[in-house]
Amino acid sequence: MNIWQADFYHHPSSSGNERQWQLVICDSEVNLNTQIVKPIYIAQCLSQDANADWLEQQILLAAAGKLPDQIQVFRPQSLSLISVAAEKLDIKVEATRNTQALKRVLTEKYKGQSHYNPILPEKPPPQALPENLWGDKWQIANIAAGQIIDLFRDRPIPIINIPQEFYPINLNLPSDIFIPGLVVYGGKKSMQLACWIEQQTPAFINYIPTEIGKSGGFILETGLVDRWVFNTFESEQAEEIARKYEQNKQASQGLHFLLIQPDDSGMTTTAFWLLKDIK
Repeated sequence: MNIWQADFYHHPSSSGNERQWQLVICDSEVNLNTQIVKPIYIAQCLSQDANADWLEQQILLAAAGKLPDQIQVFRPQSLSLISVAAEKLDIKVEATRNTQALKRVLTEKYKGQSHYNPILPEKPPPQALPENLWGDKWQIANIAAGQIIDLFRDRPIPIINIPQEFYPINLNLPSDIFIPGLVVYGGKKSMQLACWIEQQTPAFINYIPTEIGKSGGFILETGLVDRWVFNTFESEQAEEIARKYEQNKQASQGLHFLLIQPDDSGMTTTAFWLLKDIK
């Protein structure tokens, strides 16, 4: 499958001139281990020309007779116009944060503008998780990288998402390194909670301290920019466990998991997601 990653946005000009809209297209299959990742197409236009018709023509020029099967988009402000243009050309569009080749190109292009981050979309404040979805309790768990795939891949789990690109072996992670995760015991609401999370398209889970040494919480990031207060706590013990979770997550290149079970018996698993903290 031929997959592109594309961004269409009005980045600030280093010269102070009028902002221009810029289209950047990259190949999703590019080797990220190389020092330089080059785009396959770049084009600019003035604000009055930034529309779906202009995008359609640029996609045709970039394709040179071979249209992609799919275009991945990480920026909410780009999604609408690119979707309209792609629909006219019968190209599928995927909204995903996992566009590392594109983000590498944008970061390199604007590295001289220290005040500007070209890959950081505006994010709304975290929302409260609907009360009717709260689980009974939660805990932090760690699973060895060499075991995590075999432990869940072939089990009869109603909701499961283990992207192949997140396999520890594909990230060159040692088999004995621990992958941290959040385990939620949802009780009778276990399936309802799991279905809601799946509909939101979970991206990753971060620990954010609200008062160092006293309280904090886990933030579930979903979709492209949505954020949810997954749970909060006020104890030094919980804060220490959460900090260790973040440390382990950094050591595992951002890899972590979310596991939902009705209870702690280990007999039934409702949902499992292998996630990766992607900036």
